[in-house]
Amino acid sequence: MVWSHVYDPLASPLLSTLVATLPLVALLGLLAGAGWSAHAAAGAGLATALAIAVGIVGMPADAALAAALHGAAFGLFPIGWIIVTAMFLYQLTLEAGALEIMKRSVTRLSADHRMQALLIAFSFGAFLEGAAGFGAPVAISAALLTGAGFPALEAACLALIANTAPVAFGALGTPIITLAKVTGLDEFAISQMAGRQLPFFSLIVPAWMVATMAGWRGLLAVWPAVLVCGGSFAVLQFAMANYVGAALVDVVAGIVSLVTLAVFLRWWQPRECWQHGTGRAKPAPALRAAHTERAPDPQDSLRAIAWAWAPWAFLSVAVFCWGLPTVKATLEGRPQRADTSPRREPGDALPVIAAATTPPVAGMPLLPKSIVAPELPVPRLDGRIAKVPPATRKPLEIERAIYRLNWLSAAGTGILVAALAAVPWLGIPWRRAAAIWWENLQRLSLSLLTIAGMLALAFVTRYSGTDVTLGLALTRSGWLYPVFSALLGWLGVALTGSDTASNAMFGSLQRVTAEQLGLNPLLICTANSTGGVMGKMIDAQSIVVSATATGVHRQEGAILRRVFPHSLALAILMGLLVWLQSGPLAWMVPQ
Repeated sequence: MVWSHVYDPLASPLLSTLVATLPLVALLGLLAGAGWSAHAAAGAGLATALAIAVGIVGMPADAALAAALHGAAFGLFPIGWIIVTAMFLYQLTLEAGALEIMKRSVTRLSADHRMQALLIAFSFGAFLEGAAGFGAPVAISAALLTGAGFPALEAACLALIANTAPVAFGALGTPIITLAKVTGLDEFAISQMAGRQLPFFSLIVPAWMVATMAGWRGLLAVWPAVLVCGGSFAVLQFAMANYVGAALVDVVAGIVSLVTLAVFLRWWQPRECWQHGTGRAKPAPALRAAHTERAPDPQDSLRAIAWAWAPWAFLSVAVFCWGLPTVKATLEGRPQRADTSPRREPGDALPVIAAATTPPVAGMPLLPKSIVAPELPVPRLDGRIAKVPPATRKPLEIERAIYRLNWLSAAGTGILVAALAAVPWLGIPWRRAAAIWWENLQRLSLSLLTIAGMLALAFVTRYSGTDVTLGLALTRSGWLYPVFSALLGWLGVALTGSDTASNAMFGSLQRVTAEQLGLNPLLICTANSTGGVMGKMIDAQSIVVSATATGVHRQEGAILRRVFPHSLALAILMGLLVWLQSGPLAWMVPQ
């Protein structure tokens, strides 16, 4: 028997909305306000969500428990898998001493921590977001910043702030592709609309990050570098999104931003070198002279630098290849043609890019799909839940719950391949590499449990429909709805940890509301994705990932308190831009 969502279980929109917020209040309140550990806060939030789903909304108890197990499994794979493999690669470079050489090589470009944050957290992180997504950029950027000498807590916060503007085009454009499938809007038009909103924030976010780290005076001292970093990214982001498409926006823009800033730093440096813990250090020209006058160090040779950075080059190539539709289809045992067509797998919390099913090229063997990417319907949940209007444009939309164990095509597997290639390259014995893997698993065990609890909470709210109850509250804002459309996407990402999942969850609701209010559906639906990116820094999953990567897994509450004001402020700014584009700036909306 199918159970249909009830979006107003208490026959009072206000009371129903207040009740729907309780799991989120429990999670974030206990984490940031009461100082609970992340896994304990996640457990309390999950218990609250289950109690509301079963006791108030009326969801069958077995379906609610199945949703929690489905979410926990998804938290461990593919999200947890990415964290395990990324940190394994990081530990290998630490073991071999490559991390110290990397640190010196970055210092060669600039010893200033502001410049290093721009290079690593924003530019390189944007490339990783475009190629892999799913937590990899935050984990890797935060770990590299820590290795470069940043305080662990600061590194976690900076990686979260930087991982915003690129997110809508992350994982080869998956959020945009998903939004197009859910809303029925043209994918390229959505890409164009996003490309006329996010470049403004690609200029703002690097400056915001530097100001957060060094204050406004510290920002003014390095504004040329900030402009080069954010400006080069914004220009490429606009051009790729408007004239090419969503898939390679972050990949191309991230590489161009990284190279452009590195070249710029060859002839320009801040007058004073700023570093954490020291504030202003000696003038940068003196630093350059010191580097020039000292005797050459064999460890600093170009060959040594190439050796140290090679594992991360392996990583970049691997995650990019693993994200290509052709490679993904092959690794999942699906036939592939040149003209690929994305589709959403039924019940996926994170819709995936899949190839059009046509006969494979003659002579090209296919891996057995049942082995490399089995699809397992979740008992007691698959096909038992239904969305109803206004959350969907259909009279009744059956929710699927299928767990996809695509272990070979998962981004974490690509990272593992890079790590395994790095083992002999770094000269680490395989026996020692196995010990590092085991130590890594032990170190991350509590964090993996926390991520599983966070995703279990997100899945319960999703399948019970309480997330839609929260979304409907924002749709009652009338003429201010363009502002709240961005905040609805922000809420969706804060709840699910994914811009893709937020688009799948709220995309249809955004279109229905836009049509009812006489607003442009393209503008409003795109705002769900572009506003959602600002919620990426406060979702529990990303916070746990950043804390794990920097070794401060007991300080998730401190991270949340630090980044929450930035997240909300940027989301409101995006909402104001959308509101302007619905009125005086309507000429910016693609026709």
